[in-house]
Amino acid sequence: MREAFIQTLLTLAQERRDIFLVTGDMGFSVLEPFRDRIPERFINAGVAEQNMIGVAAGLALTGKQVFVYSIIPFACMRCFEQIRNDLCMPKLNVKIVGIGTGYHYGPAGTTHHAIEDVALMRALPGMKVIDPSTPQEAQEALKAVADEAGPVYIRLGKYQGDSVFNHANKFVIGQANILEEGEDLAVISSGSVVYNVHKALQILRGQGLRGRLIHMPTIKPIDEEMIRQTAKKTEVIFTVEENNIIGALGSAVAEVLAEGRCNVHFRRLGIGDVYEKAIGSQTFLQGKHGLTPETLAKRIQEELASIIL
Repeated sequence: MREAFIQTLLTLAQERRDIFLVTGDMGFSVLEPFRDRIPERFINAGVAEQNMIGVAAGLALTGKQVFVYSIIPFACMRCFEQIRNDLCMPKLNVKIVGIGTGYHYGPAGTTHHAIEDVALMRALPGMKVIDPSTPQEAQEALKAVADEAGPVYIRLGKYQGDSVFNHANKFVIGQANILEEGEDLAVISSGSVVYNVHKALQILRGQGLRGRLIHMPTIKPIDEEMIRQTAKKTEVIFTVEENNIIGALGSAVAEVLAEGRCNVHFRRLGIGDVYEKAIGSQTFLQGKHGLTPETLAKRIQEELASIIL
């Protein structure tokens, strides 16, 4: 995903002289192609994320289109006040690219987990939030936001495979895609965990349950029409995300269902209101929180049983 990002950004920057890349001493082995080809538009702000956002804001005020790159806790948490005051209030053209969704950096410990970023960025007025699932989708998202006015947050996770994706479905900001059809339940998901959802639905399909899988690459603005249509087609909707379920994708879908008075059973599946203290791989930590294909299938079965009862 990171390689797809930098290759696409480099191509765009070679075509447009207004594009700048600012990093907070991150991206080694990834950002060098941009740095080496266009050094005059590459800025390493060092381990000073608040300054990084300030520099990006200054460039944007002179008419530049700025992309900021760092791992998620540093890209949007350490410098949250600057994003709010310097980017969102004046509606500047700065695109924040955060790397390492969910438990991507599990071996680095709790401080490097990214489970609150969607809720934080989604709460900022004017900020768009994008969560692509594949390198191709990341490339398309980058091209789309390059011409988008105002601040945008793009979170990039680990690419796990795209056997579920129909690449005829082009990325459009605010538009969801149906990846699989089914009438027994529906699952709405985003980001790299969509692959795990696909595998979980395959397990359930082998047990006679057919699920509709909806990929929601734009969490804000969310595709309200797709959610309402899905509520008319099935009696049970789940959201699955590798985030704290408070304030993120599940909350966004719940708001649409509640305000639309949709008569469905709804459950949010993701990370509970806890910080994970264990150290381990992303797959290990996903398993602890019910987000591997096997544990997801089990959770969905249990939730369906409780709904039926």
